[in-house]
Amino acid sequence: MTMAEEKRAPGELAERIEAAAKAEGVQFPPSLSAELAKRLRGLRVTPSEATKVVREVARRFRRAEVDPHESVGIIAAQSIGEPGTQMTLRTFHYAGVAEMNVTLGLPRLIELVDARRVPSTPMMTVQVDRKLKADRLAVEKIALQIEVTNIPDVASIGTAVEDLTVIVSPQTALMQARGVKRADIETALLGTIDARHFLVKDGSGSGESRPFEIHLAENPPTKKSEDPAEEMPFRKLLAASEEARGIRIKGILGIRRALIKREKDAYVIYTEGSNLEGVLGIPGVDAARTTTNSVFEIYKVFGIEAARAALIQEANRTLAEQGLGVDIRHLMLVSDVMTNEGDIRAIGRHGISGKKTSVLARAAFEITAAHLLRAAITGEVDELKGVAENIIVGQPITLGTGAVNLVYRPSVAAVPGAEKPAEA
Repeated sequence: MTMAEEKRAPGELAERIEAAAKAEGVQFPPSLSAELAKRLRGLRVTPSEATKVVREVARRFRRAEVDPHESVGIIAAQSIGEPGTQMTLRTFHYAGVAEMNVTLGLPRLIELVDARRVPSTPMMTVQVDRKLKADRLAVEKIALQIEVTNIPDVASIGTAVEDLTVIVSPQTALMQARGVKRADIETALLGTIDARHFLVKDGSGSGESRPFEIHLAENPPTKKSEDPAEEMPFRKLLAASEEARGIRIKGILGIRRALIKREKDAYVIYTEGSNLEGVLGIPGVDAARTTTNSVFEIYKVFGIEAARAALIQEANRTLAEQGLGVDIRHLMLVSDVMTNEGDIRAIGRHGISGKKTSVLARAAFEITAAHLLRAAITGEVDELKGVAENIIVGQPITLGTGAVNLVYRPSVAAVPGAEKPAEA
């Protein structure tokens, strides 16, 4: 390609590519023509060489096309299922972060096709704004806002049996590491402890090293309760101690840990636990690049199209990590079937396979007697349009040559005495 041709408008080059493809009997999608034009502009090739490239792309494109009445569903199932038998069953460390595990391999693929609402090891990859990606301190502040901090993380919890008092002793070093102030602990205690039975106060004066005391004396005192549990002060003391341990001071609910890892020229936050909606509300988080391995959270926050893309990406990455090459179009087909009704449906008897219109196809999958009995009671009719039901009754399936009806129309010369049909 000459220097003058390199300076031509991208649209003109794309038109030339489309014209060359049509000459080969292929209609390129606009995205393919644009991508091919972009690649050719970066190469110094002559027009004849560029035409050869387009012809080769057209040849491969034609080979990749699906034939009419092709059984793409069965081919996709076989193409994913056969490599799936070679996948490992282990749980691997994620992305070199030794402290965090994530489910990969066959268990992860089963989670995806079963459309499980909560993954066995939920996690998020949180990207920060580009202007903060190299600032370690700024990323640490964001991570502290994401990670849940409970009372035991920044204070010791003890009990004084004789006074029926739970004592919360803030630890200065832990508070500084977590970015927590004494006022945050007091607010969390006052907002959670049941004010009818417990009284939170600073038991030993002011100061960072002074503990809080949670008194079990009623405030204000009330008449004697008839509830036997209320007459057992030690049970109340134990319950108050356990309640104090579960109080959340700050952080996003569901995010147990947040680890920072440097990747190339940016810091990335990996979380143990997932809460996409909560994390996206934190200032400094890049909502366009932050992801989670929970497909249902993506569906809830971004919609069904984003969930479809997540299913494709997660399945493709799971197979690629095992060194298994599966054409992404098979995964796209499975994801389309799972999401084409506006919700995420599992591939199984509680999802797609259990809702087929064919009685025999449902019966051939699982719980045969129940399907046949229910169909007989309701008078259901099977129109024998699919593969499984036609194989069961012993007739050709309606795919490939079986989907075409050939009618022989004899010529006039072959039938003696036949009149020549009038021309239109």
